[in-house]
Amino acid sequence: MQVLTKRYPKNCLLTVMDRYSAAVRNMEQVVMIPSLLRDVQLSGHRGSVQEGAPDLYTYFTMLKTICVEVEHGLLPREEWQAKVASGEPSNPENEASEAEEADEERLAGELDLEAQFYRHFSSLHHILTHLTRKAQEVTRKYQEMTGQVL
Repeated sequence: MQVLTKRYPKNCLLTVMDRYSAAVRNMEQVVMIPSLLRDVQLSGHRGSVQEGAPDLYTYFTMLKTICVEVEHGLLPREEWQAKVASGEPSNPENEASEAEEADEERLAGELDLEAQFYRHFSSLHHILTHLTRKAQEVTRKYQEMTGQVL
C-alpha cells in the first residue's frame, strides 16, 4: 500500500487527490493480470449485483485513465470533445444535453464566482473520494479472487 508523503489538511483537495493517486497505484501493483477482472461484477449493497453495471475491468481502466488526467492535467477542451464525440454516436439526447450545458454555462457566468468555486470544489472532492473507494474495492475484489486476502 502506498503511503502519503505530503501532509495537507484532511479535507484539502490535494490530500484527496494524493489519496486517490495512491489507491490507484496500489491497485495497479496488486492487479497483476487485469484480464481476470473481465465479466466480474462489483457487488453492491448486501452482496447484490446491479444489472447493467460495468465489470471490474472497466472500473480498472477508467480509474487508471482518470488518475493520469488528475496527475498530468486535462486534455484541451477541443481534444476532449473530439474524444467523447468519437466514442458516442450523435443523437438527439446528446444535443439536448449540450443545449442544457450551454444554458448552465450562461447561468454560471451570472453566478457569484465564489459560489461556483465552492460547488465545483465540493463536487470534485466528492467524486475523488468515491473513485478512491472504487479503486480500493477493485483491489480488494482482485485479492479475494486470487486468494491474496490478508
